[in-house]
Amino acid sequence: MSIKDNKNNDKISLELEILRKINNNPNSSQRNLANQLGYSLGKLNYCLKAMKNKGLINILKLYPKNIVNINDKDNPKHFGIKYLLTAKGVSEKKRLTLHFMKKKMKEYDELKREIDR
Repeated sequence: MSIKDNKNNDKISLELEILRKINNNPNSSQRNLANQLGYSLGKLNYCLKAMKNKGLINILKLYPKNIVNINDKDNPKHFGIKYLLTAKGVSEKKRLTLHFMKKKMKEYDELKREIDR
């Protein structure tokens, strides 16, 4: 596997992780998402902007009257952000999940063959 392949796999894995987290909790703050994923806030912000530009997510700014939880300590400015997967984002999440599963199944088969030798 080349360095380029590793970087591409890392990018796929990163996008899939972010899409899954957003899908499971669209009201999560960037700081909370970054902590859950183990990434810096800057890295996550960069990724979210790239994913928005690709049409995978929408980023909605919620003003005080629309906020679900105004006591959120991660949100000192008292406005909320909501991340939503677009139809393209849902399709991409499905595609990346299938790619991930196929890759893991191939790895499993290779390991099983090695053990059986």
